[in-house]
Amino acid sequence: MTSQVTLPLWAFVLILLFAAVTFASHFLFPSVRWFFRRRMERAVKKLNERLERPIQPFKLLRRQDMIQRLVYDPEITQAIVDHAKAEGVREDVAFERARRYAREIVPSFSAWAYFGFAIRAARLLSTSLYRVRMVHQDAGLADVDPEATVVFVMNHRSNMDYVLVTYLAADRSALSYAVGEWARVWPLSRLIRAMGAYFIRRKSRNDLYRKVLAKYVQQATGAGVTQAVFPEGGLSLDGSLAEPKVGILKYILEGAAAAKRDVVFVPIALNYDRVLEDTILLRAQAKGERKFRARISVVFKAILRQAWLRITGKFHRFGYAAVSFGEPLTLSHVDVAESTPDALSAIIMGRIAAAVPVLPVPLISYLLLTNGKMRRDALEIAFTDILKRLDAAQVHVPRNNRDYAVEFGLRNLRERRLVVDDGDEIGIALGMEEIVGFYANSVRHLM
Repeated sequence: MTSQVTLPLWAFVLILLFAAVTFASHFLFPSVRWFFRRRMERAVKKLNERLERPIQPFKLLRRQDMIQRLVYDPEITQAIVDHAKAEGVREDVAFERARRYAREIVPSFSAWAYFGFAIRAARLLSTSLYRVRMVHQDAGLADVDPEATVVFVMNHRSNMDYVLVTYLAADRSALSYAVGEWARVWPLSRLIRAMGAYFIRRKSRNDLYRKVLAKYVQQATGAGVTQAVFPEGGLSLDGSLAEPKVGILKYILEGAAAAKRDVVFVPIALNYDRVLEDTILLRAQAKGERKFRARISVVFKAILRQAWLRITGKFHRFGYAAVSFGEPLTLSHVDVAESTPDALSAIIMGRIAAAVPVLPVPLISYLLLTNGKMRRDALEIAFTDILKRLDAAQVHVPRNNRDYAVEFGLRNLRERRLVVDDGDEIGIALGMEEIVGFYANSVRHLM
C-alpha cells in the first residue's frame, strides 16, 4: 500500500485534469449555479415590482425542464405513438424527433439578456433609425385582469416591429414572440431564445411538429405568459394588411380553455415612413413567393453607407415610426358565436386596421397616387381634408403643423427619388409607382 508508482508527466497532468473536472461538476458548479440563480431570483422579484405584468414562473423554468415537461406530456406521448405508426419507424426514433422539435421551439429566457441588453439595444436602434412616436394608447389596458393571459396582436410591416414593440413595451412585461425560421441562424438564434422568443416553422405539414408546437403554446398560455404574435403570419409584401392565419390563435384558445384562464388580446398597429425591407418585399411579391433573403454583401454595404453618412454629418433618420394601441378584446366578454378562431381573428384584425397610425409619407403617397400630379397648395388642402375625416388620435402631424408635415413627407420622398417636381406640380417619379403604392397601401383602408 505504501509502494510508489511512477507515472509519465502527461499521465499525471491528465489525472489532475480529470480530478479538477469531477470536483467542479460535482461540487463547484452546482454551488455557483445556486449562487447565481438566487441572485437572479432576487433581481426578478425587484423587477416585477415595476412591471405592469410580472414575469411568470413558467418563463423562468430551466430550458431543459421545459423540454422534458413538453415531450413527456400525455398528448405528446400519444402523438409520438401515432407518428411512429404512420411513418413506419420505431417509437424511440419518433420520440427523438419530438425531442428535437421541442429543443427547436422552446426558448431559454434570460431576464438579464432581455432587460439588461435587449431593451437597451432596442431603444438605441429604434431611436437611431426613426423618430419613434406612441400615437394612441387605449385606456382599457389599465383595467386588464392581472390573472388573465395578455396577448399582444400586431400587424407585420418590418422586422423592426420586434425591436420597436420590445422598446415601447419595456415597462409592461417581457414579451414572448413567435419568431419565424429567418431567426434560426447562429448566433442570432441564441440571443433571440434568451429574449424568450420561440421558433415556429410557418409551413410545416408534419403532424408531430404541429402537436409539439401547439402543446408548448398551450402550456405557456395556461401559465399566463405574455405573448406577442403576428396574425398575418409574415411580413406584408405590398404594404397592406393581409388576411389573418388562425394557427397560433387556435393554440392560444385551446390553452386558455384547458387552464380555465381568461385571455386579453391587445391590438397593436405599427406604421413607418420608411420600411427598411420595402424593395426586398416588393421583389418577393413580384416573384410570387415569400423567400426573400438579402445578400450579406448588400447588408454590409448598406451599413457602411449609413456609417459614412453619420461620420460626414449627412445622416437623416428614416422619418417616423409609430405605434398605436387599439381597444383590448377580452375573451370572456366575447359571444360564443364569435369565440371561434376564425371569428376572433377577424375581429382582432379589424381593431388593428382601425388603429393603424397615419404618418406623413404614407398619407402623401396615397394623395399623389390617387390624384396624380398636384400643386403644393392643392396637396396641403387635400392633406387637411383627410385629417378632418380621420380620428385625430391615430394621425401624427409633426409639430402639430400641417405645412411642416407635408414638407417633411415630401423631403423623405425626394431623398429617395420617389417624387419629382415638374414645374409647379409634384408627381411620382417614373417607375416608382409600385414602391409609393407600398406606403399608400398601409393607410388606404382608412380612406
